[in-house]
Amino acid sequence: MLGALTAAAMITSAAPASAEPIKNIVLVHGAWVDASGWKAVYDILSKEGFHVTMVQEPETSFADDVAATKRILDLQDGPTLLVGHSYGGSVITEAGVHPKVEGLVYVAAHAPDVGEDESALGKKMPSVLAKTPGAIQKTPDGFTYLEPSQLPKLFAPDLPRAQAEFEAKSQVLAAASVFSTPLTQAAWKTKPSWGIVAGNDQIINPDLERWYYARAKSQTIEIKGASHSVYESHPKEVAAVIANAARKVGE
Repeated sequence: MLGALTAAAMITSAAPASAEPIKNIVLVHGAWVDASGWKAVYDILSKEGFHVTMVQEPETSFADDVAATKRILDLQDGPTLLVGHSYGGSVITEAGVHPKVEGLVYVAAHAPDVGEDESALGKKMPSVLAKTPGAIQKTPDGFTYLEPSQLPKLFAPDLPRAQAEFEAKSQVLAAASVFSTPLTQAAWKTKPSWGIVAGNDQIINPDLERWYYARAKSQTIEIKGASHSVYESHPKEVAAVIANAARKVGE
């Protein structure tokens, strides 16, 4: 259930350059998963008349993921709302300077500033994941993944067990470097943003999410009890925030 708007939600962001209604929405997933997790959110937004596209990030490098996102943005036919989950928040922060992007939505996501990286910021406010020995595994060639038995417990405890186990076995391995690459752009400094805090997030400390969104002056809501998989476990609430952002930024 949606929590009350935080004080940050009362802060009005700068008006967007375009007055056109925003119909294009681009969704960016986080590390270790792929775009299929957005299916329920996609279905809701599509039924409401939005043109929704998902980015499939290779997770081979931060630059590759930003390039994949910009490639999809290039294909949009007008003003666009850019949405990122988890590590995808870092990606949209960098890619969101794209001229077609009018606003940003962070879903249980990182939002670093220029020169910052999410790995270093995460150490300042450690998550349950960071305190769980052996939860993150690394291949000899430097790609990371969640130990399969840990993903249902940490990433998706509020999803059906079978679904969470499938995601554990279908992970997209992410280059370790994606988490420690400093950003060179911070789109939230110049474009309006919205943020969703997952109240029971064990992958990113909810306090870190709150700190990010307060700094960015994002209009913020909290979904109480939601896990890091909030976009899958609470698709109606997440879609409602995205739809509201698309309408507000297009006014």
